[in-house]
Amino acid sequence: MLYHVLHINTSFAEEWQKDLFDQELCDLGVDTIDGEDYYIPSALWEENENAIRAQLSNANFQYTISPVADENWNAVWEAEHPIQELPLGVKIIPHCAFGAGHHETTSLLINTLLSTNLTGKNVLDHGTGTGVLAIFAKKQGAQQVFAVDIDDKSVENAKENAALNNVEIDIRLGDLSSLPFREGLGLGSFHLILANIHRNVLLDHMPSYAASLQKGGELWLSGFYESDCPALISSAESHSLHHLATLSNGEWHMLRFQK
Repeated sequence: MLYHVLHINTSFAEEWQKDLFDQELCDLGVDTIDGEDYYIPSALWEENENAIRAQLSNANFQYTISPVADENWNAVWEAEHPIQELPLGVKIIPHCAFGAGHHETTSLLINTLLSTNLTGKNVLDHGTGTGVLAIFAKKQGAQQVFAVDIDDKSVENAKENAALNNVEIDIRLGDLSSLPFREGLGLGSFHLILANIHRNVLLDHMPSYAASLQKGGELWLSGFYESDCPALISSAESHSLHHLATLSNGEWHMLRFQK
C-alpha cells in the first residue's frame, strides 16, 4: 500500500485542540500520526484531497505533501517502535499497525479485558490493527477469537504478533463481511465484540455489531471523545444495545453495551 505524508506545521494553545484536529484528519483517512507527520493511504488522499486542503487552509497551517513508498515507511516505523511488553507477558511488534498497547484508547480496552473472564466465549475484534486486543481476549480464556482489518499490512502484523504470543486467532483481511458465517459463526454468535476505531466507522457498523452479538453479549467501543458519546449511545440503543457504562482515560472514552 502506498502512502502520502503530510508534514503540517501545527500550533495549538491546548492539547485537546490538537487531539480534535488529529481526529478530524483521521476521519478523512489519516491512519498514522508521528509528530507533525500525518500518513494517509494514497488512495484516500486522492479521494479526500480537497476536504483536507480546505481544513488546513481554514486552520491557517503551512504544510507539505509528498508520496512515500510503503517499504520506506515500514522501515522508519519499525526502527522507532521496538517490541512492546504488556501485562500477561504479551509482546507486540507494532510495525505500521495501530495498537502498540499504550495509547489511551487501547489501554481502556486492555484494562477492561484484564478484569474479564472470557472462558468459553466467542470474541470478535473489528479493526484489529496489531492484534493486541484479540491476543488479550485469547489470553483471558476466549474459546474462539476472530479478528478482521481492511489493511493487508495490519493483517500480516496481527498474524505475526499472534504467533509471537503463541495464541490461535482467526485473522482475516476485510470487513465484517469476512466473518465465517458458513462455518457456524457470525450472525448472533459472538459473546463479545471489540472495536477501537473512529466514531464514524463505529456508527456505520452499529447494525452489524448488533446482528453479530448473541442475546446477552456485549459490545465494547473506543477510539473517540466525550462529545462523540451521545451519537454512539443513541445509535446503539436504536439497535437494542443497552448502555452499561462509560469509561475514560484523559480525553478518550470507551462505551460498554449489552444486547
